[in-house]
Amino acid sequence: MRARLINKRYIGVIVLILTINLIKAGPPYFTDDPDPVPFRHWEYYLSSQNIFDTRYNSASGTLPHVEVNYGVVPNVQLHLVLPAAYLFASPQDLKIGYPFTEFGVKYRFVKENKTIPEIGIFPIVEIPTVTDNRFGQENIQIYLPVWFQKSWNKLTTYGGAGYWINPGSGNKNWIFTGWEVQYDFSDFLTLGSEIYYHTAGKTDDLATAGLNIGGFLNFTDHLHFIFSVGHSIVNENFITSYIGLYLTY
Repeated sequence: MRARLINKRYIGVIVLILTINLIKAGPPYFTDDPDPVPFRHWEYYLSSQNIFDTRYNSASGTLPHVEVNYGVVPNVQLHLVLPAAYLFASPQDLKIGYPFTEFGVKYRFVKENKTIPEIGIFPIVEIPTVTDNRFGQENIQIYLPVWFQKSWNKLTTYGGAGYWINPGSGNKNWIFTGWEVQYDFSDFLTLGSEIYYHTAGKTDDLATAGLNIGGFLNFTDHLHFIFSVGHSIVNENFITSYIGLYLTY
């Protein structure tokens, strides 16, 4: 019975990483912003997102995932994520798969000025490609967020909230909200931190919250190394990380 309970809890944490860390993340954070890719420009990410559950010595995440964004018209960005996911409980229990394909459209409908923040929406659809509930993806899922951003010279802050439509047996629709603050210390270094909260996504789960710190190393105007690390602060006990290369064109 104890082994079954641990396995059930482990699967719940797997679902957490594959829904929280990837679908709505504004790299390298979970919180996103309303700022689309400029018209006729591209963004490319080659990244790995990971979660380590310190209670069960388990890990899960992407290794790697590819994200591509394109400014199709002014103020509108097309979005695609192709993840290679892994689940690790022991050397004898390692699973690798391609759980879903993610599509999205970011639309900024209010531009920032001296008094008004930038505002946008970023609806996302995830289409499952692996029928395996250990990856948490058995049905098409939809995320509907609204994001805000305001900048003052080298200081930028952004955040918002979204509603996650999460069909399936034992699943619940849930809400994510987060806020991030970052500062450009130089042309080379940007550091920031976020706090986030989400309600339970399954009937037997609890709401949780976490804190991340991270930043950008800007090698050139087009090539960047991005990273973050964080920890849960409510109900769960996990460590998260993100590392990636970010290319703009």
